[in-house]
Amino acid sequence: MKWFRIVPILLLIALNTLLHCVPLFVVALFKAVLPLAAVRRACNPLLTGLAESWIGVNSTMIGLFTDTRFEVGGDAVLARDGHYLVLANHQSWVDIVVLQKVFNRRIPLLRFFLKRSLFWVPVLGLAWWALDFPFMGRYSRKQIAKNPELGRRDMEVTRRACEKFRDIPVAVMNFVEGTRFTRAKHDGQSSPFRYLLKPKSGGVAFVLDAMGQGLHALLDVTIVYPKGIPSMLDLMANRVPQVKVLVRQWPIPAELAGGDYQGDRGFRARFQQWMNGLWQQKDEDIAMLLEQSTP
Repeated sequence: MKWFRIVPILLLIALNTLLHCVPLFVVALFKAVLPLAAVRRACNPLLTGLAESWIGVNSTMIGLFTDTRFEVGGDAVLARDGHYLVLANHQSWVDIVVLQKVFNRRIPLLRFFLKRSLFWVPVLGLAWWALDFPFMGRYSRKQIAKNPELGRRDMEVTRRACEKFRDIPVAVMNFVEGTRFTRAKHDGQSSPFRYLLKPKSGGVAFVLDAMGQGLHALLDVTIVYPKGIPSMLDLMANRVPQVKVLVRQWPIPAELAGGDYQGDRGFRARFQQWMNGLWQQKDEDIAMLLEQSTP
């Protein structure tokens, strides 16, 4: 019976995507053909509004077609015109749906650093490009060790993206673990945390370096699925009874914005210590949220 739920929902999501992407592509084409600062300033709010409308319709459908309870807590004071760095733990593709539902129209549009291969996803790849989502190689340490130019290439992509973000309210999103959590990955890297993989600090350091004082706060988001990590099909099949989200707001230490993460070993050690402290707090928060969950 689950397919009688999932197929109509998928069709509605596809329809919603097409209805929003057609005008989005028209505006993006106009912006690309006339790459003037004034045209860009006029087009950006239109593109963002279309993306927020698409997210809003999807979130409404989740509310209509599922019984999932979203419980959100924390101390963050959110602003639509803010400039945020958003960090979150990563367990499932459902995380993106949760983040969009929690933050849509409460902070600037979340912009993710995407793998370059995702550009070829039908329709959505072009939409992400139109919205200035950065596409990166996401090379492994072994690949970068063999060819350091690959690492510099991703750093340059980060810098160019952040230069665009300086002119608009922005929420730069980073899944710091670099991949979705599984118990096998956790055990394979001997993670010191109970519920998290080790954080990868380099990407966060590059954003802080490129944005300088342009970011005014860090939003630290912890997502917990008390009944187990779900798939997107689980969500559409109404098999996700509860999602708990904790949003903490932290200041960005001035001494960590603009340092040389690659070349300064001392700075890198301090930055990693700061990230590990955030992750230790997040690990404790996950334990707390699980203890407070409905039996």
